[in-house]
Amino acid sequence: MSSEPVRVVVADDQALIRAGFRVLVDSAPDLEVVGEASTGREAVDLVRSTRADVVLMDIRMPELDGLAATREIIANDDLVGVRVLVLTTFEVDEYVFEALRAGASGFLGKGVRPGELLAAIRTVARGEALLSPKATRGLIERFLSGPQVAEPTQPERLSALTNREREVVGLVATGLSNDEIAARLHVSPLTAKTHVNRAMMKLDARDRAQLVVIAFQTGLATAG
Repeated sequence: MSSEPVRVVVADDQALIRAGFRVLVDSAPDLEVVGEASTGREAVDLVRSTRADVVLMDIRMPELDGLAATREIIANDDLVGVRVLVLTTFEVDEYVFEALRAGASGFLGKGVRPGELLAAIRTVARGEALLSPKATRGLIERFLSGPQVAEPTQPERLSALTNREREVVGLVATGLSNDEIAARLHVSPLTAKTHVNRAMMKLDARDRAQLVVIAFQTGLATAG
């Protein structure tokens, strides 16, 4: 990882929350808040002007909500490296799955412990692990089993994967880390990571969060 600090934009319509996150993030030597936004539109503009690495994105904001702002950031070819970490009042929120589908790399409850928030920012910046696996599984199962996703993505999308890669993606969808996948399959962590990275590349998934969504959408993983 670069010796440069991870550049963070904090987007929330409540000034007190932004201030609290700024103080916390700036207390870590490897993280730096480069801007604050009170609306989704400001967040998109700030990410573009500051070249941020990670956005702490609230969902309910004026002008442009967090979902729309996330979509704009992810769709912008000039912002390919930007990761969005959605902040929610409740860990399982009806909008969180939509945020993941929009391209967010993960989500976190606003009541998270300070150390967990800092670790989450680092995790999202690396794109190596999915945050809060248990809650994420429950969320994805809840919404992928609902009527709004009755028509899943065509399973032919998985045809590019080897059998082992399919197996690995299925394990990623259960929230397992690379080390846990390696132990389950009796391979080295490096081998597990290689399989995950190859699957992400073949499925055009920007990170593990997207890989999980694809696994459920294609039927490789199933709710329950």
